[in-house]
Amino acid sequence: MTLPNIITIARLLLVPVVIAMIVAGRWQTAFVLFVVAGVSDAVDGFIARRFNMKTELGAYIDALADKALLVSIYVSLAIVGVLPGWLAILVVSRDVMILMAVIVSWLLRRPVEIRPLIVSKLNTGTQLALAAVVLGSRGFGLDWGVLIDILTIGVACLTVASAGAYLAVWSRHMAK
Repeated sequence: MTLPNIITIARLLLVPVVIAMIVAGRWQTAFVLFVVAGVSDAVDGFIARRFNMKTELGAYIDALADKALLVSIYVSLAIVGVLPGWLAILVVSRDVMILMAVIVSWLLRRPVEIRPLIVSKLNTGTQLALAAVVLGSRGFGLDWGVLIDILTIGVACLTVASAGAYLAVWSRHMAK
């Protein structure tokens, strides 16, 4: 077990705590824990690269921790009525679609390598920004309504674009 993997597991364990804070309306704490999770993601990646501690397990659990945090936050924020439900459904549906495509390709013994696309990196960055702005605005009583609206539209558009891009890559792979 490497230090980056331990940091990643700790980030994964933060997910239910962040969700509990959102549900309890403890916005400042949720925001701070969200920032801690983000910083820990950067730190574990830096340590893994800098000190040659990359592991296959680390690659999987890092992606799992990132997805668990974002999906859980979007679902929780929709449940408490802070983000629209359709946005949480869109975000979750994209990830489920990608997961199902990978499973189908494995079942058909045609495993597809899923590499992050530029549009998916933009999507993740916008999703993180929206989550941070929503949690921060709630936690510190800031009126960022217009920014939240713009980021919501950005997340929706980039989520659809990212889903379409991954579907195209998968379809080309499966047609070979």
